[in-house]
Amino acid sequence: MTIADGRPKDDGQQSFEVMAELPPPKKGLPRAADLVIATAALVLVSPLLAIAAIAIKLESRGPVFYRQRRVGKGGEVFELFKLRTMRQGADPIGVGTAVTSGDPRVTRVGRLLRRFALDELPNLINVLRGEMRIVGPRATLPAQVQLYTPRQRRRLDLRPGVTGWAQIHGRAGIPWEERIELDVWYVEHRSLWLDLKILAKTPAALLGGAGDVAPDPYAGSPPDSPLRQAAEREHAEER
Repeated sequence: MTIADGRPKDDGQQSFEVMAELPPPKKGLPRAADLVIATAALVLVSPLLAIAAIAIKLESRGPVFYRQRRVGKGGEVFELFKLRTMRQGADPIGVGTAVTSGDPRVTRVGRLLRRFALDELPNLINVLRGEMRIVGPRATLPAQVQLYTPRQRRRLDLRPGVTGWAQIHGRAGIPWEERIELDVWYVEHRSLWLDLKILAKTPAALLGGAGDVAPDPYAGSPPDSPLRQAAEREHAEER
């Protein structure tokens, strides 16, 4: 199968500075648990991934898998793996705009995959590669990180997670700034018990399907939000 490339045109190595004077986060799920969970999950969902791959190919032209540059621990950029849910040529550029209900960029199969976060199952490959954790902050776009405040950059103190505190509290249905603040709270309060709590709450959050789309293209962020203003400028340039 081929892999779509959602990277920006400049392929140079990127990294982003993070706050170094604060104490490191506490330990959560050990790496061994990540490997066991990711391996077992990939084996269990492999039939589902095969069905999804067939559905994606039947509905629209293009590859099954999609990869995109995201910012991980310490500001290091890595390639995130997902199932393709958008039509070819609809890759987000820069800060990007959020996916809304009835978004024409998203295919019918993609809409179903996104509703239950099935498009993120290939994130488990990133876990096995050591780029992500099972539980952690949300992996974000490089252009968004450039607009972070020093406090928001605490989100980069940990490897991003397949699930996390923000995911179980609204996913894409809450503003960008609120999602970031939830992730920063997680970084500051991380513990094994909290990771287990997040894992326990994740199935209900996904099966409920809530928060799979944003209220508007700017994720409901206020007009004075730097992230929203950057997205609005990009959107205007595309027209």
